[in-house]
Amino acid sequence: MFISSAHAETRIPVLRQLIRDYPLGVLTTAIPSDNHPLILASHVPFVLDVDDDKAMIEAVQSSNNSAVTLEQEVLVLFTAAPHHYVTPKFYTETKPTTAKVVPTWNYAAVQAYGRATIHFDSKHTETSVMDYTGKGDRPGPWKVADAPERYIELMKKNIISIEIVIERLEGKFKMSQEMRKGDREGVIRGFQSLDSEGGQVMADLVKERSDLKESAKQ
Repeated sequence: MFISSAHAETRIPVLRQLIRDYPLGVLTTAIPSDNHPLILASHVPFVLDVDDDKAMIEAVQSSNNSAVTLEQEVLVLFTAAPHHYVTPKFYTETKPTTAKVVPTWNYAAVQAYGRATIHFDSKHTETSVMDYTGKGDRPGPWKVADAPERYIELMKKNIISIEIVIERLEGKFKMSQEMRKGDREGVIRGFQSLDSEGGQVMADLVKERSDLKESAKQ
């Protein structure tokens, strides 16, 4: 994705946190084959390995074409929620004076590039893929032991695990940073006026990025 300097986020801890907070990624491959299209994209929940911060682990159903073609560099896109349309009416400094503003969309995303190692053995599946048990699901997260042991054994035979060693991370936090201060303040008020949880989250994100921009000037 194109990342302008105004929207670039290079702090690795921030990028990793977005992955942890929004683990459903879009795994994208571009590998020539006669059996499937060149470009494949699959929505897959990921687990960021906290022991080796360059590793991600993900599970793919064996019937998924991408599960057997990951031999070259892959790309995984993570997008934060919420994201939102920005109306020009929010730009309270520029619109009343020149009206030279257009609609846009505010969002935050991280792209992870790396090499994939495919594990077909059930033991690796048990120790890695099965670690994803919805720990954020409160109260009472699901545990592997909640399901019958025989059922889990059968399921593991139909699942492979893919370990992706991250070679680089790229982040884009597009939160109106390129706009004038008055316009950014207008965007904050505009999102707050939506009177919704998502609107407040967006307002907080725009304010956070606006404050970072102002502090960088000092």
